[in-house]
Amino acid sequence: MLAVLLLFGLSWSASSVAAAVAATDFRGEVVRLDAPAKRIVALAPHLVENLYSAGLGDRIVGAVSYSDYPPAARAIPEVGGYTNISLEAVLAKKPDLVVAWASGQGGDPATLARFEALGIPVYVDRPRRLEDIARAIRDLGALGDTRDTANAAAARFDRRLASLRQRYASRPPVSVFYQVWDEPLQTLAGDQFVGQVIRLCGGRNIFADAVSLAPKVGIESVLERDPQAIVASGMGDDRPDWLDDWRDWPGLQAVENDHLFFVPPDLIQRATVRMLDGASMLCRQLERVRGDGD
Repeated sequence: MLAVLLLFGLSWSASSVAAAVAATDFRGEVVRLDAPAKRIVALAPHLVENLYSAGLGDRIVGAVSYSDYPPAARAIPEVGGYTNISLEAVLAKKPDLVVAWASGQGGDPATLARFEALGIPVYVDRPRRLEDIARAIRDLGALGDTRDTANAAAARFDRRLASLRQRYASRPPVSVFYQVWDEPLQTLAGDQFVGQVIRLCGGRNIFADAVSLAPKVGIESVLERDPQAIVASGMGDDRPDWLDDWRDWPGLQAVENDHLFFVPPDLIQRATVRMLDGASMLCRQLERVRGDGD
């Protein structure tokens, strides 16, 4: 009988240890769970996508507005927006894991302190490099114990990123103006993900040296820098009408050679695996610029 009890005890201990999961988030904090996450609240749209990529989409019980991909995500109950989260709504979902974005409300110190006081583990995502997308997916898979699915998705991303970099990064440079909006005229600086994608494709962001991350610029400064390509994002999947306003300036290289391009913003401004779809689109567009130049 003693032997049976000892064996049972050892078995219970081993299974308890096996059930515990952990991952180090982008703050450098180790997030530990006694068991794999089953009820997850995601506080940024890109994190919803990454949870799906990690095989955890069916465990998301709450998300912020604009969490619209994949289509199934639109049915997830909302807990506010990524800059105006309802803590009461989050708590009502009884999460065993909250996944937050460092640049949103969920990642600010005051909100994190409240979650900590309530004993809710929080994984904070703060991607700075394209490679960080794969890292986040692996971490989420570790916290949900879906490592095989997550690691496979991350590996596919890494391979595709390496392939694009090998194919395009050393191509002859193409000067690019990336336009976020028209009124006010706004772009993104070099350290943003968009800037990294432009470099990945062998492009050169004409406002890479801007001090702010999303500077407002004047038409005169765009005319002075005379980009070979103008790439617009806008607000949705449709090419914005204001992209063609540049045709009022026929002296621009991009206008003269009809190099006015569009990449859907969700494919180039969200830190998800789909960013490489946007990168592939942009790389082909810049390759067209090179071909027309030849």
